[in-house]
Amino acid sequence: MLNFFVIVLIIFIGILLIVFKKRSIKKLINKSNIYSAKFKKINKFSSNKNSFLYIHEEKKYSAFYKSSQRKKMFSLFQGNTENKLKALKIAEELADKSTVPILRKGLRDISPEVVEISALLIRKFK
Repeated sequence: MLNFFVIVLIIFIGILLIVFKKRSIKKLINKSNIYSAKFKKINKFSSNKNSFLYIHEEKKYSAFYKSSQRKKMFSLFQGNTENKLKALKIAEELADKSTVPILRKGLRDISPEVVEISALLIRKFK
């Protein structure tokens, strides 16, 4: 009689392990599918206003290119709203901490578009 209960208990534990393993495998598969779908959806240079998001890939730029882009970004930010939006696109492209001063200035700007985009970009550094 004791052997029967031991066998039933072992079978029950085996079934539970199989059920929980399937759930964890399904969760892992779903997480990888969601991540790949999000990664495909991000189109950095689309005309959508909400597209100013950093892609989680580290880009390799030369020091000269970064320096020239920073100078261009600071000079563009002195202009009108359209130029400020161009400067924010450069800040998105560089995606490093050297862009934080421009993003802070953008948060204090009078244009709501510039403030919104600056807030989206600066959120990535928190």
